[in-house]
Amino acid sequence: MIRQIDSFSYSNKLQNVSPLWKSGFAAVLFLLSYVSPPLVQAAIFGWISVWIVVYAKISFKFYLRLLRMSYLFYVASLPALLAEIQATPSAAHSPGGTILVAASHWIIYVRPSGAAFAGTLGLRVIACSSCLLFLILTTPFSQLLQILNILRIPTLVLQLMLIMYRFLFLLTDTATDMYTAQRARGGHYGFRNKLADTSVLIARLFVKTMQQHKNLSYGLTARGFIDEIRMAPYEAAPIPPRYYWESLIGGLLLAGLSIWLYGRKL
Repeated sequence: MIRQIDSFSYSNKLQNVSPLWKSGFAAVLFLLSYVSPPLVQAAIFGWISVWIVVYAKISFKFYLRLLRMSYLFYVASLPALLAEIQATPSAAHSPGGTILVAASHWIIYVRPSGAAFAGTLGLRVIACSSCLLFLILTTPFSQLLQILNILRIPTLVLQLMLIMYRFLFLLTDTATDMYTAQRARGGHYGFRNKLADTSVLIARLFVKTMQQHKNLSYGLTARGFIDEIRMAPYEAAPIPPRYYWESLIGGLLLAGLSIWLYGRKL
């Protein structure tokens, strides 16, 4: 998964567009998605999906796969958002919702207001997630670090992010190789065998990771590492006029629509 994301970030059609502009565009839409009404959130999701799939030429199936993975966290929180538990009410104190489970002295029910809130939150989650995916899929990680450096993020934090990002590839490659070796030897068949083989894989993966960490430390020391990894300076990239004016006009229209919808409620 991480290799596919990294590959798309370097091969998409928006890769040569200014990373500073893409970061600002995604940040503005993210904030607008967070505070705008549901109608505007749905419009932002549709618009940013056009940027990702049509303009950047990202695989639509892969984009939906990433959205589905991020949406699982929202789905996991639905029971806590929808269901409420209350002692069995009297006829004069009805819960005013749909009863799901009725035990001896307790009931679990869903209020209409809870269902409406969950629906609104779902739109907000998918709109904000699409804005983050636009930035992740169209901007290489090295350029993101340059943008963070412009924003005066501490150098130590950027170095840790860079090292951890590189370690993700080593970790996934090592885990894949070890899993393939276990399967080739007849492992991971049956529930008990899966538990036992997974525990062995995790233990050995920790040892392998520590060995890779030592090798990386020795390599940095051999290359003259002096507690600072120097990053390439930021190079300004052009912004096509079409993208600039579309993002500006579209953002203003969405902001104006949000203000108008909130004004109608007052």
